[in-house]
Order: sequence, then structure tokens, then C-alpha cells
Amino acid sequence: MRIIAITGATGGLAKEIVKQLPSDDFVIALGRNVKKLEACYVERPNTVCYELDMSSDEAIGAMVEKLYAEHGYIDVFINNAGYGDFSEFDAYTTAEIRDMFDINTFATMTFSRLVGHRMKKAGYGHIVNIASIAGLIASAKSSVYSATKFAVIGFSNALRLELADSNVYVTTINPGPIATSFFDKADPSGEYLKSVGRFVLQPEEVARRTVAILGKNKREVNMPWSIAAAHKFYTLFPKIADFLARKVFNYK
Repeated sequence: MRIIAITGATGGLAKEIVKQLPSDDFVIALGRNVKKLEACYVERPNTVCYELDMSSDEAIGAMVEKLYAEHGYIDVFINNAGYGDFSEFDAYTTAEIRDMFDINTFATMTFSRLVGHRMKKAGYGHIVNIASIAGLIASAKSSVYSATKFAVIGFSNALRLELADSNVYVTTINPGPIATSFFDKADPSGEYLKSVGRFVLQPEEVARRTVAILGKNKREVNMPWSIAAAHKFYTLFPKIADFLARKVFNYK
């Protein structure tokens, strides 16, 4: 029986990932509100829910200790918690920037570091960090969100190298926009989501591709294919890509 932990477990993508897991996988669902977690997974067997303040390093450290004390091991840890905000760069306060980094970046790094240490000692495991295509291709009005995800990808790439000889895998999932409640905060007007409609992914598809690589030595998963191809173009022709991103494909 695999033990799979996932943060941000009340989110649309997390719920779909858990839904697609085999019923005999034991799931540890982590989130801000234990009542909401329990409501999400009340009908799923082999599931336990824990409330957690993702902005607290101390709380994360205590949770890792608790998980290993109660369950003994973790096969797969999925860092899924995160949020976005598509505002102009000078509209943010320093506190707002720090808050987004706390959840999107530092919590992912802390969990990866602490769980990765345990997996290294055990000689196996898989850390899956849900990042974003915004961590590969920056765009206007996503300066802070892109920065949080660029950091996650950079950290994950280095962590992968450090854990490679320990039989511990590190994968980043880098999707484009997903049709979930993420945009309730990131895009309250709904205009951005409408303008990029042809690129929008359904959570079922992102979950399917995520579940398919669990336990496999996969470096990254970029989707949809059109934006993944745009990333390759962006890497090869950065000046042209900047012009197109600013003048042609700026949907925010």
C-alpha cells in the first residue's frame, strides 16, 4: 500500500488527483480547514485529514514529525498548495509578496527538504511539486506569482540532482491555466480566463497526467502541448518571445 500525502487538498486539482488514485492508496490530505477536508473525502476509504498552517515553518516541521510517527513512511509527497494574483507589479505591498512566497514557495521548499531528508535515509520516495508554466514563461501582471513558481522549479531541479543517487525522484508539474477555483482570487473579473479559453486545462487531465507519473523518474510534465512548445521557443528566441508575450499574447 502506497502512502501519498498532498497539500492544498481542498483545491480542485488536489481533489481530482485523489479521486483518480487507486482506492487502496492511503492518502494524507493536508489543508487549512480540517472540516472542509473531511467533507471532501468523507466517502473515500484509507484517507486521513490534517489541518495545517502552511505559512508556519514550525507547524510544517511538527506535521512532518507527526506524519512519520503515525504512519512510518511516505511514498509520495505532492506539494500542491498555492494561489495566484494577477496585479501590476507596483500594486503589491511587501507583505502581500511575502505571503505568496510563504505558501507557494517556502512551504514547498520546507516540506521537500524535511520529507526529502527522510526519503533519502529510507532510500526511496517521490516528491512532486505542482509548479506552473508561469515558472517557465513569465508574463505581464504575474511578476510575483511567476517568481514564486520560478523559485519552486529552480529548487526542484537542484533537489533532483542531490537526491538522484538515493533513489528519490523529484518531479515538477507545470500546467497552464486550469479551470479551478484558483481564478476566483487570481482573476476575479473572469476576463483573463475567458481570453485564454483555448489554452485552459481541465483538472481531470492534469490529475491524470500527474497520477500517471507517481513513482516514476520523470523530470517534469509541461502542459498543454501548445504552451510547452512555446516554452521551447521562449528558450531559443528570448527577445522575440518577450516581444510576442508583451504585444501579441498578453491576455491579462
